[in-house]
Amino acid sequence: MYKHLLVPLDGSPLSAEIISQAVAFAAVLGARITFFTAQADFAASHFGALLRSVAPEAYADNVAGDARGLLRKAELAARTAGVDCATKAVTSDRPYAAIIKAAEEAGCDLIFMGSRGVKGVRGLMVGSQTQKVLANTPLPVLVATVQSNQREREKHAAIAIIQDEHRSLAAVVRGLQHLMDEAEDGKTPLDTALLRAIVRYIDAFPERVHHPKEEAYLFARLKARTSAFDEALNTLRAEHAESGPQVRALAAAVERYGEAANTETLAAVAAAARVFAEALWAHMNLEENVILPAAREHLRQEDWAVIHAAFAENGDPRFDADLDEGFRNLYSRIMNLAA
Repeated sequence: MYKHLLVPLDGSPLSAEIISQAVAFAAVLGARITFFTAQADFAASHFGALLRSVAPEAYADNVAGDARGLLRKAELAARTAGVDCATKAVTSDRPYAAIIKAAEEAGCDLIFMGSRGVKGVRGLMVGSQTQKVLANTPLPVLVATVQSNQREREKHAAIAIIQDEHRSLAAVVRGLQHLMDEAEDGKTPLDTALLRAIVRYIDAFPERVHHPKEEAYLFARLKARTSAFDEALNTLRAEHAESGPQVRALAAAVERYGEAANTETLAAVAAAARVFAEALWAHMNLEENVILPAAREHLRQEDWAVIHAAFAENGDPRFDADLDEGFRNLYSRIMNLAA
């Protein structure tokens, strides 16, 4: 049976579903995964050349940040499921050839990829690329079902978006923990610019986007269908309320460190970071292992349609769509700075 999967990703919304499906498949097989992404040569484009001249930091984020962020989320999903994994990113204007070459170099015995994706610069899993891989590789290819006519499409898509948002937040917090560990061990000075970007992300994204949508849609719909999980839902709502003060305490500690960097202020930042991180892991564990399985069992198709519409891009007019894009850009920048 297959022991090593190559899983190409393109950063489209479908990538979140591919990650979940590939990890579940590998877990059943006892296989390992190499997650792979191929980016077009952004520097060769007119916009890339201009951006490199006038905004080199933004250029770096466009070139590397998206790929690092995508692969980091995939890695976290695999680690959480106990699946061994590696990651690889390359620059290529021929994605199908890069996929085949990566699979051969990594010694993979199966390519696991989606049936379609997005077009343009990030278009790795478009149908033509899948077809070219199928036509040109001697390796077996498993084409995962992520088509729009898939049964229970909205259910799977909604869950994938929620899990992807969890992975984004988890990746940033892992970066925060690594940053603090390195600083406390005296290996590297604390990067205050990166630290402030991380705090900005975890202060704003859960509070203004993720948590409100969970409560208004996922939690409310589940509570309306069954009372069996009321205690867990009440716990999660209370934790949502507690996370704001925790992050504000972290932000205040960061500012004190910025004003006077010393052993005492560094220890205060590390302590506040630990409090938030430990609470976050427990919170997401309850959602992933109790609430999402309960939602899969009890929610109906009409519930998933509403939840998917809310979490999908531009799905809810009460939440600023520009915020979502802004947080995605900030996430990519954090991943680039933390590399």
